[in-house]
Amino acid sequence: MLEYDFRNSIGYWLITTAHAYQRAINEELAPQGITYRQCQTLGYLALEGPLSQNELAQRMQIEPPTLVGVLDRMERDGWIRRDVCPTDRRRKLIQPLQGAEPVWQTIIECALRVRAHASTGLTPCELDLLKSLLEKVQTNLQCNLTLEGSP
Repeated sequence: MLEYDFRNSIGYWLITTAHAYQRAINEELAPQGITYRQCQTLGYLALEGPLSQNELAQRMQIEPPTLVGVLDRMERDGWIRRDVCPTDRRRKLIQPLQGAEPVWQTIIECALRVRAHASTGLTPCELDLLKSLLEKVQTNLQCNLTLEGSP
């Protein structure tokens, strides 16, 4: 009926592993009163600096209206602010505030625990290889290659 060689599919392993990792992060953050979406928001701001609501929603792979609720709560709690973009007044740039610092530290601590658990049994060499291979896969997927005929 519906047959596919999932065990040899890079996509299967990437997606199921990413979901398991996200679930573990969620479980670590939930007792702290932090949602995964809030974690993502602060993570992208830490990684890339101020982003517009649309840019942030795109990176998080959610619809902009869905992000608005997350941002409203974070703004209410003093974690972020929305500033008018100096070059385009229609855009709102999201910036972290000082109030986000203790939250970010909690997120880092949770992420480090999940990272340690996820890498249990892997040698430093294996971890380096894993990162290198994932980077290659990511680079391959970011290239504008035609995937015709590829399963």
